[in-house]
Amino acid sequence: MPEISIKSETLFSIGSFAVKNSLLLSLLVFFILLVTGFFYYKESNKEAKSGLFYIIHMILRSLYDLFYSIVHEKIDVFFPLLSALFIWILVQNWSGLLPGVGSVWVGIHSGTELKHIPLLRGNNADLSATLALALISMTMVQVYGIRFLGLGAYLHKFINVNSPIDFFVGILDIVSEFSKILSFAFRLFGNIFAGEVLMTIVAFLIPVLASFPFLILEIFVGFVQALVFSMLTSVLFNMAVSKH
Repeated sequence: MPEISIKSETLFSIGSFAVKNSLLLSLLVFFILLVTGFFYYKESNKEAKSGLFYIIHMILRSLYDLFYSIVHEKIDVFFPLLSALFIWILVQNWSGLLPGVGSVWVGIHSGTELKHIPLLRGNNADLSATLALALISMTMVQVYGIRFLGLGAYLHKFINVNSPIDFFVGILDIVSEFSKILSFAFRLFGNIFAGEVLMTIVAFLIPVLASFPFLILEIFVGFVQALVFSMLTSVLFNMAVSKH
């Protein structure tokens, strides 16, 4: 029977630091993206560029145009983070669908008990990872708001004593800022984790080809979730730097 855990499992520990199976896959994805980034930078300085360079450039240009339609003249400030969020989340979502992820198991001794856990787990199927992304996104919303409006003007959006209604609305806005962290984290985690559970169950019940339609669906869901996360972040950036 497949064993499904809602939290990532510890493979081994380095001192007091626990290396999780989701972290291991995340490091592999990070290395691939790092190599791709160096390749793109190196190719951009050549006169004769490779076909892969133009594919990457086309993707980045499409993202640039997409986010420009939301943040307009501030695109050069916001684009590095927005594009990084989209690409990181997308590749992490799709990496969880690769053969061997979640299906290659290792034995781990826990006291006198031998437990079998997946060697690799999708990073965004780990709530701690999606919570970290949500914290990065919402922290930068506050940073950009203060940077463009100034500390006093930005805080005035939340602390307004002109009238009781304005004061109450400001309190609701403060609560809303914290609730967005939970919304970001649980939306991404819930969709990716549910998809991986679905794939596991279907593959266990009907091992041959039955999971292929669901694989196509999860590829689409992974793209949509990366797009939703980065697009919502861009909208919040634009709202944070607006005076009204």
